[in-house]
Amino acid sequence: MQETLSFKLNGKKTEVRIDPTQTLLSVLRNHFGLTGTKFGCGVGFCGACTVLIDNEPVRSCSMTAGEAAGKSVVTIEGLAVNGKLHPVQKAFVQHDALQCGFCTPGMIMNATGLLLKNPSPSTQEIKDGMEDNLCRCGAHVRIIEAVHTASLEMKGGK
Repeated sequence: MQETLSFKLNGKKTEVRIDPTQTLLSVLRNHFGLTGTKFGCGVGFCGACTVLIDNEPVRSCSMTAGEAAGKSVVTIEGLAVNGKLHPVQKAFVQHDALQCGFCTPGMIMNATGLLLKNPSPSTQEIKDGMEDNLCRCGAHVRIIEAVHTASLEMKGGK
């Protein structure tokens, strides 16, 4: 059964008529064409599908589209503003905090949520905050460095 759902998607009010029991991941990718959010494990374990819901990192494969109604959803495509990369995106590029790139959107979204909640995380807090996002390539040290760099820029430092 289809319903009309309203939510904010990447800063814009959005209405969509869909089956609200579809996963948010499926709706983002298949209805809106926002393929930066990746399908990894499909059970909320790997973090490749992480998006921000009201500034909190959420696994979009484990959330229905109906649960997003009335909320603000930000995908990796929504972080950059007017072509200017978000500080976390810039820091990931600067530190080459990726290899294959598959986990990178989820890592960036999770790191953004972490920094919104804790603008000055210690290295251990970054490790703890990022541990549920899996990277098989081994870019972990560079990811931690990128989060530290993004933290400084988001606070106005460089």
